[in-house]
Amino acid sequence: MQKLCQDVCLLTKKVGVFIKEQQEQFSSAKIEVKGKNDFVSYVDKTAEKKLVEGLSTLLPEAGFIAEEGTSTKKGEHYNWIIDPLDGTTNFIHGLPCFAISIALMRDNRLVMGIIYEINLDECFYAWEGSKAYLNGKEISVSANSTLASSLLATGFPYYDYQRMDEYMELFKYFMKNTRGLRRLGSAATDLAYVACGRFEGFYEYSLQPWDVAAGAFIVQQAGGKVTDFKGGDGYIFGKEIVAGNAASFEEFLGAVQKFFN
Repeated sequence: MQKLCQDVCLLTKKVGVFIKEQQEQFSSAKIEVKGKNDFVSYVDKTAEKKLVEGLSTLLPEAGFIAEEGTSTKKGEHYNWIIDPLDGTTNFIHGLPCFAISIALMRDNRLVMGIIYEINLDECFYAWEGSKAYLNGKEISVSANSTLASSLLATGFPYYDYQRMDEYMELFKYFMKNTRGLRRLGSAATDLAYVACGRFEGFYEYSLQPWDVAAGAFIVQQAGGKVTDFKGGDGYIFGKEIVAGNAASFEEFLGAVQKFFN
């Protein structure tokens, strides 16, 4: 698993070079609209194709759950969960936070996660039984034990507004009871930053498996906790996630549950 993870990191960095090169010549005329505030470009599609081809060579028996549908192959035991460009809106507007996110699932259990934030050349990764790492150095979640000393990350709902009232009330609560909130525009990066202690916690709803799978695994391997809003394990396919350090997680999750019953 370690060798496979290292090989995937190398592949991810190669595709990251392609994405970075394309940003320098990218035009808004090349944007396609998938849905309300949901965009895609040839960069997303080409990057995913490159990832699928490379991962198929590394683990031929594996299938894919990929955002752009480049491959619909389903593996008997192994499946890659891929977001070729998490933070597409940032990318097309020239903002510097976007990442490649890759997770490996074996029989419905996550066993590997890789997040490559392209702009800072930061590769976060972990495999089954390992610690979590950033560019070869071990990382861990922060030790802050209270919400009052926490910096949190979230993402704004961009198409599903049915829970907007609850979301805004929770947002106001965290504004008043934490050191602040950040919205980077890339859930994968948010989770990677929880894993290395830059954020104490992250929460969001209406996310897809490819947004959270790799990051959730890395957070756990870094000593953090991850649940859905109910405190259960439906965070990969259940479209809601709470991730944070172990020391303040119960207080963090409890605050979320006050507003999302």
